[in-house]
Amino acid sequence: MRTCPRKRQSSNKGNTGSGLLESLREPVGQGGSCSLLSGRSVSIKPGSHPSVLSILEEQIVNCERCPRLREHCRQIAEVKRRAYREWEYWGRPVPGFGDSEARILLLGLAPGAHGSNRTGRMFTGDKSGEVLYSALHHTGFASQAESHSREDGLVLKDVFITASARCAPPDNKPTPEEIRNCRPFLERELELLPNLKVVVALGKIAFDTYLDLLKSRGVIQSRAPFVFGHDREFVTAPGMPVLVSSYHPSQQNTSTGKLTEAMLRDVFRRAGRVAVSD
Repeated sequence: MRTCPRKRQSSNKGNTGSGLLESLREPVGQGGSCSLLSGRSVSIKPGSHPSVLSILEEQIVNCERCPRLREHCRQIAEVKRRAYREWEYWGRPVPGFGDSEARILLLGLAPGAHGSNRTGRMFTGDKSGEVLYSALHHTGFASQAESHSREDGLVLKDVFITASARCAPPDNKPTPEEIRNCRPFLERELELLPNLKVVVALGKIAFDTYLDLLKSRGVIQSRAPFVFGHDREFVTAPGMPVLVSSYHPSQQNTSTGKLTEAMLRDVFRRAGRVAVSD
């Protein structure tokens, strides 16, 4: 049986809005354990200095703020899909994945029920990931074109991948409240990626999620000037990462030809050009 580490510690249930974000900024303790961005668990020795992103990952994995989503993820993990009955599903919130020195952040919608909710890594184990990682590989941002599990050796270069919601939602539709519950995690990731130059929003919901975050911070006054479309580029404010919008690599979009891998490669090439510009 394929397995993944199981760890339950304190949850983030009860924290809301800025309160949760402040709790995510609290100093790391002197001992305990955390899980790396690869998904593997490691021990933290007293006096050591684990990656702050790794600590954030642990906080995400232990979040219990959305009862509907948590119950759905656990149910999917128990029932499973017949093709994956030998897997031990992850069944928990899925943390971000990638290069801690990344200049490009990819923001998706939410984990797939039998993709990331099974494997525990963003866009891993489903059709969306097949297109996404192939495009990243062909544009030089991923070490390989395939992504099957957290132990497959995949390494991202200059890219960090995250999502608007961290739990697989029923019918792929998180509620606005559930997305807001997850927003402090995204805010904290943005704070912890010091080299960030570009945010690529994969889909309209991710696009709106990022703009809502900027609006809540007072960076923009309204979402109205920013009209979603594929392979569009926006300057939100001086000194802020450039926003690039793209259709989401969902199976529906790729199977109908609304989004092709070539189109997605063009988006990543655009992001790469912006990331290295002055």
